Amino acid sequence: MNTSVRNSARLVWSALRALLVLTVVLGVVYPLAVWGVAQTAFRDQANGSDVRAGGRVVGSALIGQNFTTGKDFAPDPKWFQPRPSAADAGAGAGPYDPTHTGASNLAVTGKPLTDLVKERKKEVAAFNHVPESEVPADAVQASGSGLDPDISPAYADIQTARVAKANGLSTAQVARLVVEHTDGRQFGILGEPTVNVLELNIALRQLAG
Repeated sequence: MNTSVRNSARLVWSALRALLVLTVVLGVVYPLAVWGVAQTAFRDQANGSDVRAGGRVVGSALIGQNFTTGKDFAPDPKWFQPRPSAADAGAGAGPYDPTHTGASNLAVTGKPLTDLVKERKKEVAAFNHVPESEVPADAVQASGSGLDPDISPAYADIQTARVAKANGLSTAQVARLVVEHTDGRQFGILGEPTVNVLELNIALRQLAG
């Protein structure tokens, strides 16, 4: 009986020691090591890829945001506009809410999405004073996450004249700004060229004074 109790006590003590060691290693040492490496080698990415302007954080390079007039979330003609988003919290919150990320889940061949795309194409064409045939796909279709911060160079191009006029700049000046903020394919072969809307608008603000 005494032997059995002692054996049980040893097993319990061994289990407690293993629990303590694993708690310290996996709950303290490992997280601190990962945090240290991230802050040292990938500080920008680990902290959310913050974008700063005027000495303060104005957004993230990874999350899109709207540039509106502040009234009914109407797009402001002075700024480049992002692609549409299905991440809409409703109740006046507006799209590009990172707490409501996701797609619309509308079927590609369904009438609701088809009608929505047609309506968006008309609005984008009218807003930028271009034919509907020049409106690229990303101007009327949301990304899978609903938070894509980038647009295609083609979408930026059709906005150039409108943005230039609204800011009292030449079209050539704004077009050059778009080229300077166009990122090529990753490794030269992956994906498509993109333009980060937030970073482009920050540069636009600096140019327009």
